[in-house]
Amino acid sequence: MSIRHGLLALLERGQMYGYQLRAAFEESTGSTWPLNIGQVYTTLSRLERDGLVRSLPESETGQRPYEITDAGRTDLALWFATPISRTDRPRDELAIKLALALTTPGVDVRSVVQTQRSATMRTLQELTRLKYASDRPEDLPWRLVLDAMVFQAEAEVRWLDHCESSLVRYRPAEPGRIPTTPAEAVDRADEEARR
Repeated sequence: MSIRHGLLALLERGQMYGYQLRAAFEESTGSTWPLNIGQVYTTLSRLERDGLVRSLPESETGQRPYEITDAGRTDLALWFATPISRTDRPRDELAIKLALALTTPGVDVRSVVQTQRSATMRTLQELTRLKYASDRPEDLPWRLVLDAMVFQAEAEVRWLDHCESSLVRYRPAEPGRIPTTPAEAVDRADEEARR
């Protein structure tokens, strides 16, 4: 998620200063994404530079509130209307780790898979416990974030199961040789599957 658009969405509710934005962000996401106050103010500065928010005069307590501009509303509406692309998401460190484990001498890939599965199952249990801790209507945004995390953890467990079954059929290439193209890798996998 973009912190920029998260702050714009919060400012659409009304004027807020940095610490209010941080608290509202964490409340809206169930504290699943802790936000550093420095990130808030850096992002607000960029948003102001880009004309998407404007700062207001300081309050009596020394707080400087911000409000969204019409350009900010347009940018926010576009963000809500645009689907998230898979290429916009961060790299999958686990997939990269397993791919490298397969080609790194001395790594017990099955152990890597098992260790990750155990950790993911613990996470899944904790997320499920949190999900059922409250069913108040005002907790719906937080529960939706938790649901997404539960589904991601469940998908990861299924993928790890797939990895483990693939490892049973896997026969490494000659030492030091890895497929040079995706097509070569697919051909080799098909050949191994026929054996």
